[in-house]
Amino acid sequence: MPKPSSRFSSADQRSVELEELRERAKDCTACELYKHATQTVFGEGPQAARVVIIGEQPGDQEDRQGRPFVGPAGTLLDRALSASGIERGQVYVTNMVKHFKWEPRGKRRIHKKPSALEISACRPWLDGELASIRPHVVILLGATAAQSLLGRQFLVTEKRGQWVPSSLAPHVLATVHPSSILRAEDEKARHEEFSRLVDDLKPVAELLRMRKAA
Repeated sequence: MPKPSSRFSSADQRSVELEELRERAKDCTACELYKHATQTVFGEGPQAARVVIIGEQPGDQEDRQGRPFVGPAGTLLDRALSASGIERGQVYVTNMVKHFKWEPRGKRRIHKKPSALEISACRPWLDGELASIRPHVVILLGATAAQSLLGRQFLVTEKRGQWVPSSLAPHVLATVHPSSILRAEDEKARHEEFSRLVDDLKPVAELLRMRKAA
């Protein structure tokens, strides 16, 4: 077994499988975030996933467990996928950045938005995941993921739930990050925003049903 590398070049992208990428990412030191994170949080899901979901970065629970989307936002995402008719087993989940960026607030570790430099440093890992999986659909969660991959001018609020042209996959759409729903002001607002998220995901479910029936 070759020793994992802390770097990953774009020339390697099509020749490696997810497990090798995951092993190599464990020792990544391409930016400073690794110094304050518990561990690398790589993507998770089947190699043959038809859908890849990309968020911003792991959160507190993800950092502790070493798995993406296992905290409150991940639980909400699972509910939305189920409600929209998307089988969770068809989905690979990952993030733009593989280390948790945070700042202390009392005894809590509070999410801090990653910089463009940190996103750029981590981008080869994401490119490797996409090249290895070759998904039919990519779903981008939140403004950081959407603008990093679709351009700074992209506005999730205007184009959420719509198919957009991109080289990432044959079909790409963006929607809000589930964490934004958790921050809604009251239960009524959270319920309404959750329903909107489910509606945003329904075109993906319909596309998958059509391909299955074809």
